[in-house]
Amino acid sequence: MIRFGFWKDRTHNLARMSLGDLFRAFATYPSVHAYVALAAVSAYLTLRWYAGWLPLIAAIAVSIIVYPLVWYVLHRWVLHSQILYRSPLTAKVWKRIHFDHHQDPHNLVVLFGALYTTIPTIALATMPIGYLIGGSAGAAAAFATGLLTTCFYEFCHCVQHLNTHPKTRFMKRLKQLHMWHHFHNEQGNFGITNFLWDRLGHTYYAKASAVPKSPTVFNIGYTEEMAARYPWVARLSNNTRGDGNPRRFRTNSGTPDNGPVA
Repeated sequence: MIRFGFWKDRTHNLARMSLGDLFRAFATYPSVHAYVALAAVSAYLTLRWYAGWLPLIAAIAVSIIVYPLVWYVLHRWVLHSQILYRSPLTAKVWKRIHFDHHQDPHNLVVLFGALYTTIPTIALATMPIGYLIGGSAGAAAAFATGLLTTCFYEFCHCVQHLNTHPKTRFMKRLKQLHMWHHFHNEQGNFGITNFLWDRLGHTYYAKASAVPKSPTVFNIGYTEEMAARYPWVARLSNNTRGDGNPRRFRTNSGTPDNGPVA
């Protein structure tokens, strides 16, 4: 990705950032600009193809409801699957969109999904439903909703990785559940802002003591055996497979920093 301005040559380590720093980084991030620009174009097309408010409202509402399910399915059965790293054609994609995030959870650069994967996914998850409800205008409205919902999800995800204590009880709970996903057992708590589908899918745990510590919590299944059989991710990761606790705190120069654990 081409980076410029505030993002040029910056690592943006969330563990060393304040909420104000995050606001500035988020507002200047190229992917956020892409989502907002596409949402604006989609909103324009929605109005141009407008044929009634009720179908549009329904398309928007259904998109918001469906989004947590789509995220849950992708996070559980795609991002945490044992399939993508087994092919040299998909190993690099898997490394970029999820393995790297689990290896360095506070690295804002890899926290965001890659646009070449997120935009098609958002379109496939929202536009068909929107079209069935409201035709072309409904598809455009649903796509815009998905893009803006993604921005909201990404921001909440960033907040969960800040080395700060959220002020609201709701955000504190979300952060706690997500940190357990990263540092206790990665086979649960797949949600970001909504854990309904974790409850329905029996992957929700309200206390770390409710499930055993996962032996693959840091390598998310890319074990020594798997790395020997499917070496492509290891080759792209300086011949490591991420068995150790990821460095949660870094300075902007990349130097490890043993700061307090949130």
